[in-house]
Amino acid sequence: MLAISKREFIESFKGIKPIIIIAIFLITAYYSGKFSDLLLSANIDFTAEELEGIHTIAISGLLIIFGMLFVMGLSHDTMNREMHERTIRFLVTRTSRSAIIIGKFLGIWFFWIVCLVTSFMVISIFVHKFDMITLFQATSLVAYYLALTILLSVLIPKPGFTMFLSIVLGIAFPIFNSWTVFTSNPWVSWMKYLLPFYYINDRNFYFVGILLLVGVILFIAIAIFNRREC
Repeated sequence: MLAISKREFIESFKGIKPIIIIAIFLITAYYSGKFSDLLLSANIDFTAEELEGIHTIAISGLLIIFGMLFVMGLSHDTMNREMHERTIRFLVTRTSRSAIIIGKFLGIWFFWIVCLVTSFMVISIFVHKFDMITLFQATSLVAYYLALTILLSVLIPKPGFTMFLSIVLGIAFPIFNSWTVFTSNPWVSWMKYLLPFYYINDRNFYFVGILLLVGVILFIAIAIFNRREC
């Protein structure tokens, strides 16, 4: 499992991908601070704590809107590519199937954690504060996106289809998730407990609920993968 995690982690850092991701985070943080006065003039209510951490909160906002698109776009074929190219047979002869799933998840998740921590550290240099709660919320949100991505990659054998699906879900997911949080329709609102936005609606430790959901999603992915012929 550790070898798989290490491989996925290193592969994720090849090229300019991490530089682009960190740059996007920092640009978002910069302009959120620059236009914070504009947000206040628009009568958007912010607490003093939120105003103080608006740079890092903006990164969470970016992940809420585009996070699924980013994560699925980069990792949509993390499992089905291996199955399509038959390289998965090499892995299953050397380790358990659950170790493959968990190893891939941890390797890619650590990549995102490094990108987020780096961004938050750079921001903290200028604002003189490290926003730990928002960092935990952001990393747990990425974990949910990634677990769902791995599940879909196990379910759908064709990488080309998951690439198309990543675009569709990347656009539809934040809209649907926001609807479940704010709607009063009882037939829909119960689904907010299965989706991540409800758990990061406030600055608290509810993000732990997201990690529990991640565990459930990975458990389902492992159960399906164990039944699949490679």
